[in-house]
Formats: sequence, structure tokens, C-alpha cells
Amino acid sequence: MESVNIRVLQTADDPIIANIVRTTLTEFGMNKPGTAYADPATDHLSTLFDKPRAIYYVAEIDGQVIGGAGIHPLDGGPGEICELQKMYLLPEARGKGLAGKLITLCLQFAKEQGYTHCYLETSPELARARKVYEQFGFEYLSGPMGNTGHFGCDNWMLKAL
Repeated sequence: MESVNIRVLQTADDPIIANIVRTTLTEFGMNKPGTAYADPATDHLSTLFDKPRAIYYVAEIDGQVIGGAGIHPLDGGPGEICELQKMYLLPEARGKGLAGKLITLCLQFAKEQGYTHCYLETSPELARARKVYEQFGFEYLSGPMGNTGHFGCDNWMLKAL
């Protein structure tokens, strides 16, 4: 694999990550209301993740940002549950184990912060991502948790940490 660097999000990364999120969602037909595509916070992730018990990791290959993933307290949920958020990679970064590295870092951070469970929202259109989540032990729920505002996602998953 090319030279991979994973680091914490910086303000200058905001437009790059927002573009990656929206490009990826468009690729899978998820460019619609109720997803991160239409979420105004997608444009300001450095602000969103600048809080206690939250982090967003940016992945670079040869110095170019190619995706990221973060952990954030579950909005409207109990304090012991975090959410894996904005997990997106450009097509050229997929299939190289990078998603697994990002998820591993996120889950390690979540444990260090005292979370007991990690929640995520996805959809059938993102079947490949769902398989990765399943491999990490995320299990399907019958309905959403918290108040994420992402009513366009209809698969909800939870993992005990």
C-alpha cells in the first residue's frame, strides 16, 4: 500500500472531507435529505468534533486526504453511547484495509473515553460498508437511537465496547 498517514482533523480539512462525504453519498444514490449529504454540520466537521470525548481521524495517502471517520457522543442519547460518524473513503482508498484501521482507531478512542457502546447509522445502499461493520461486531437494531437527524438512514447498528 502507498504511504498512509492517519491524523486528527484540522480546520483546513473541512471542505475536503465534506466533498468526500458528498461525493461518496452521490456515488451510492444517497445524496438526499436525512443523510450526511444534506447535514449542514458536514461542512464544519472540525467544529462538530471540537468537544470532549469526540475525535475525527483523517486518512491520507501520499499526502492527499482520501477519507476519514470519527467518534462523537450520540446526540440525544445516553452518555455512555458514542456514534461512529462520517466514515467515508474515496474509491481509490477502498479495499486496502484502511476502513478497518479507521474503525479500530475510533473504537480504541471510544473505549479510552469511557463509552460502553458504539452506535452507527447506515443504509442498504452501503452494503460493502455494512459488511465491514458486521465484521467489527456491530449488530443490527430494530430502530434508531438518539436524535441524529439522519432519517434517510434506515439501518441502525450497535456494538458493545
